[in-house]
Formats: sequence, C-alpha cells, structure tokens
Amino acid sequence: MVDVLLTHGYFLWEDANEAKVMKPYPPLGLLYLSAFLRRAGLEPEVFDTTFSDRPALLARLDATPGSVLGIYTNLMTRANVVWLMGEARARDWTVVVGGPESANYPNEYLRHGAHVVVLGEGEETLEELLGALAAKGPHQLHDVAGIVFRDGRGRVVTNPGRPQWRDLDTLPWPDREAIDIQQYVDVWRTHHGMGSVNLITARGCPYKCNWCSHATYGHTHRRRTPADCAAEVAHIVDRFQPDQLWYADDVFTISHKWLFDYAAELKARQLHLPFETISRADRMAKEEVLKTLADMGCYRIWIGSESGSQRILDAMQRGVTVEQVQWATKAAKRYGIQVGMFLMWGYEGEELSDIEATIDHVKEANPDIYFTTVSYPIKGTGYYEKVANKLAVTGDWATTTDRDLRIEGRHSRAYYDHADAWLQAEVDAHRLQSTDPAQAGALRQQAASSRAQLLAVAHEVDS
Repeated sequence: MVDVLLTHGYFLWEDANEAKVMKPYPPLGLLYLSAFLRRAGLEPEVFDTTFSDRPALLARLDATPGSVLGIYTNLMTRANVVWLMGEARARDWTVVVGGPESANYPNEYLRHGAHVVVLGEGEETLEELLGALAAKGPHQLHDVAGIVFRDGRGRVVTNPGRPQWRDLDTLPWPDREAIDIQQYVDVWRTHHGMGSVNLITARGCPYKCNWCSHATYGHTHRRRTPADCAAEVAHIVDRFQPDQLWYADDVFTISHKWLFDYAAELKARQLHLPFETISRADRMAKEEVLKTLADMGCYRIWIGSESGSQRILDAMQRGVTVEQVQWATKAAKRYGIQVGMFLMWGYEGEELSDIEATIDHVKEANPDIYFTTVSYPIKGTGYYEKVANKLAVTGDWATTTDRDLRIEGRHSRAYYDHADAWLQAEVDAHRLQSTDPAQAGALRQQAASSRAQLLAVAHEVDS
C-alpha cells in the first residue's frame, strides 16, 4: 500500500478554454513532494488528473479506502477539490490539502472535508505529518509544524510555521517518472509543433505587488545553483527529448549574475533549447541581459505590464515604470525575443484616462501578444484588504472562486468587454497604419464605436 496518494483535481477536458489552447504542464509541486517522500523511504503515488477523468479518480479511491490523500489546491480548482474531498471522506480517506488556495482559506477547507491543511512548503511537513497520522490519527497533530487541523473536540488548531528550505540544491528534482510526462510533450508537439517540459530554478518572489498572492513562499527568493539547474536540463533532454523548455519562475531574470553564470553553465554542457519564461521589465533593463537571454535560446518572455497608467502602477505597488516596460519590450524584440504582455483592467481607482493611457502604452510598446483580465482580489493580498469592505459574495464558497467576488460600485463586465474591443481595434489600426491605411482607418472607426459603447454603459455597475 502506498503511504500517500497525491493529486490536484484539474481535469483538462472540463476546461473548454484550455482544451482549445492545449498548453498543459505537469504539476511540479506534486512531483517535488513525490521525489522528497520517495527519498525519505516512503511510497507516494501521483494520480495526475490532467488527462484523466472523475470516474478513473474515483476508481482509484475505491481501490484502497482508508488511505491518505494529498490534494494540491489553487484558485481555479476549488470546486473540484471540494467535490473530491467529499468523495474521499465517503471512502474513509484521510484528506490533506496544501497549496496557496487552502493556505488562504484553511477554515473553509477544514469545514468542507479536509482533515489537515498544510501551510507553506510541503516537503518536510508532509513527511512528518504522514508519520504522525499513522501513529496518532488526524486529531493529535499538535507537534507537527506548518499545519492547521481540528483537535479531538473539533477546535481549529494552527500550529507554528515551519522554516523554509534554505538550500534548494539539496532537494531532489521533481519525480517526473511518477506520471506520463511524454503525454504532455506529445500534446504540445501535436498542437504547437514543439514538445515542451517545465522546470523551476527558484522559489518565491521578493516583490510586493499588492494583488499578487504570496501564500506559499512569502516574500522570499531562494535560488538553485546554475550547475544544479543545468544538470536537470541535461536530464530532461536525455530522458524526454523536448523541443523547448518553460522556466516557471516568478521572475527569471531577478539576478543578473545568476543569469550570466547559468548561461555559461548551459554553454559548457552544450545545452541550447528554445524557451519562454516570465520576468519584470526593471530586471530586463540592460542590453547584456537581453543578449544573454537571446543567446540562451529565449524566444518569448512574458512581462506583467498591467497598466499604461503610472498612477495605477504605483497604486498596485508594482515598482516599475511605464517607460521601463516600453524600453524592455522594444529592446527584447531587437534581440529577436517575442514579448507577451499581461494587462489588467478595473484596478481600484481606475478611470477612463487610465484606460486611454493603457491603450496608448500598448500601441507604443507594440508587444507580440497581449492578454487582458479584469482584476480580482485574492484572499491574503493587499488588494483584497483594500477592497474588503466592498466585497460581495456571488454564490456558495464551495462552488465559486475569488474571481467571482464582486466589488460593489465597480463597472459592469460589459464595460471591460468594450475596453478590450477598443484596445484591440486601436492597436491593430496602429500596426496597419503604414501598410494598409484604409484598413487602419476602418479599425479606428471600430475603436471609436467601442469607446462610445464603453461610455454608454459606464453608469452600470457589476451585479
């Protein structure tokens, strides 16, 4: 019998948008847990739900009732995890949850079926917890640091936190043999022509953007050595033969010295794979950084621009300027690196002039790709606290997410749909001005129409 069954409750085929995009990646957090537990002499099993379905998962639960189930939680899988916890409890499983979502809502997860909520990094905590569960059961866990549970009287107990793992090189690499990684590579190759594998070189982000959750790692940044990361890449290439990599770090270029050393390490090992990653504009603002990224094989870098209004960026505590984002975007493209830009509408205090500034910003920066979202407050963030007195719940907690929280007085969804249409028409017109002025003129008319429609619904509030 396995010591713990690890899963995550995300089913790709139930996500219509992602099933169209088809860019899935394996759950690295669970694979790190599996590797750590296996090294400690335990027997973990990973049930990867990404390409599976609910009947298969329930059949696995039926196979060994009364065991321990560990579930990774994030904002988008809340409803699935609540369902899974109920199914597991009905089969006498002991349910342990971890990840940023349950760290933000420990009481709610306990109330909906979890026996234990793991806070922060899970490797050491889960190893100790499994031993304590076997010896004492789920209600006598007072000595296990980094967890929340109910004692024998039903009272919620929050134990002291556990120190974070300092030397990431001493952690084993993710247990990629625990699941079918090749299926991910093949799906990417089939749909996008390039098979991709993900990895991380660091944990945490020290920046304090007040809409971003730091529930798992806090405001820390700990990095593996270039040698350890390059060795993992060599293993990935040898074992899975991907065509590209995805570095899933929060800020890949945070340390320039590390980046230069890592590039040298990859070159020494003759490793050169195309890759994409995420960074900040202020940590890209050097020609040498961009040249190094290009030489390493970076073909796309994603930047959280969020807004073209410096007033809004300052309110977000982003710590970057509009000018830095524009410089980084243009400079990256000079080195042949595509730029993806994330933008956010509806942040507290946003006015029409801020939307206009964002549209002008995107036209000027001219990223290869840009995506917009409407801001939403995540529990535990400064943004959540800022708007807490305006929040209204739109449904049952178990079947909604923080994205469904309504901010009283904010513009309607239609308002932001018109903002999207206005932005797209303006940017497309700007791009076509020199090559197809007639089409550019038609697009500007569309932009004016979208702006007028936005103004027409400006009095409507979210409901």
